[in-house]
Formats: sequence, C-alpha cells, structure tokens
Amino acid sequence: MSLSVRILGASGGIGPGRRTTSILIDDDILIDAGSGVGDLRLEQLRRIRHVFLTHSHLDHIAFLPMLADMVYHPDAAPIHVHGLPATLQALCEHVFNWVIWPDFTCLPRPDQPLIRLEPVQPEQTIHLGHRVLRVLPARHTVPAVGYSVSHRDGAAFAFSGDTTSSRQLWPALNALPNLDLLMIETGLPDEMKGMADLAKHYTPQHLREDLALLKHRPRIAITHCKPGHERAIRQQLAHSPHHAGMIFLHGNEHFVLDADHSRTTAS
Repeated sequence: MSLSVRILGASGGIGPGRRTTSILIDDDILIDAGSGVGDLRLEQLRRIRHVFLTHSHLDHIAFLPMLADMVYHPDAAPIHVHGLPATLQALCEHVFNWVIWPDFTCLPRPDQPLIRLEPVQPEQTIHLGHRVLRVLPARHTVPAVGYSVSHRDGAAFAFSGDTTSSRQLWPALNALPNLDLLMIETGLPDEMKGMADLAKHYTPQHLREDLALLKHRPRIAITHCKPGHERAIRQQLAHSPHHAGMIFLHGNEHFVLDADHSRTTAS
C-alpha cells in the first residue's frame, strides 16, 4: 500500500491561485483546514473523518467551520478534530460560540456532536487504520505542533506546521524510523529576519542551518512563503545543500509515497 499526500493549500497568504495551509492524507484525514479545503467537492468533504490542527491561527483553521456546515446532517458521522488543548479551547471560545459560527461541538445533540474535540500532546502517537500519526514539537507565537504520518509498512511524511527553530523538532524528526517527504515552512526572506523572529517563522538562512541537523534525506517541500517574497526565498534557499530536488509548494501537488520507500512521486 502507499500513502497519498495531497497539498490543498500551501501559501502564507491569499490572492489569485493561492490557498492557505491544508493537506489531505489519503481521503479521510486533513492536516489543518485553511482555504485549500474549499476546493474539495462535497463528496470528498463527506469522507473526512479526522482533522489534525497544528495551531489556532486563522489561515490554518478558517475552513473548518465551513466544512462542518457543508457536511452537517443529524445522522452524519462525527469529525474528530485533534489539536493541543489551547488550540481546541480557542476554537470553542472564538469560533464555535454561536456568535461567529454555530457550535457544532454540541450539534445536533451534546451527546452526539458533529465535531468531537480530541486533545493531543507532543510526542503522542495515534493509530488510524494503517496510518500512524505522531505529534511533533513546534515553536510559534501560539502553542503549536507539527505531525508525521507513517504507513505501517514504512512510507513517512512529516509537516513542521508554523515554526521557527526548535530544539525539540529535529531530534523528533530524526527519531522517526523513516522520512520520505518533509514539508517545512519558510515564511520570510533573510532580509526580514527581525520580523521573522517576532512572528516565529523560518528564514532561508535559519532553515539551511537547521536542515544540517536532519539525519534522514527526504525530499524537502517548502511551504508558507508569504506572497510577494516567494522569489527571494527561492533564490536564498538555492544555497542550501538540500536544494537539489527541493520543491516549492503552490498547492494542488499530489505525492504518492510507496511503503517500500522505492518511490515518492509527485504530480
């Protein structure tokens, strides 16, 4: 069996052709629920059973309420929304609060809600069928995590979420048995280091330094570039020893990871 990773959105902003962060694993798991979710057909939305949130920022959660609204039915199967306790609390207080949006955590009934909140913690492992998900540490302006998804037979994908350098992230990535594809953010160019430090995003130089800590040799996919800075980020990352085969995500990319690691195809 193989692991399907479809990038629905990977931009650090909006505009023509840009969608914010969302990743579809196989056909039933979302990692983050940015505006890329809006390109899925209704029958695809209805197959989603799990949403794993990296953090509470709007570009990563904006289409979760719309997803709930689109698939709502009194007999609909629940959607399990996984996230740090602080992330889930932010959803309850600021989104599903009957002011911004109906509270689908208690609709249609409190004992049978459409959205079931499932708290996670860094280093936690979650088994979903043939997939194993691990919660990775991240360092952002709000509590945040990343995730890895491994096929039980080996193929592995990891997503950093929004993060700057973290002492815990790279050991956690190195501890994975395998890593075929790493999706990692680079939000701002080197000349905006001051802003990147405040916003806790990677710059190309900072990422180049940290990639040297990675023991695996996966394909590297760059995400979350802020609109208007994509060209500078691409040019600055050209100096990375990992640049060969580096992918700059735009959204709508599809990766198929074979279980025996012999093939990672992109379309």
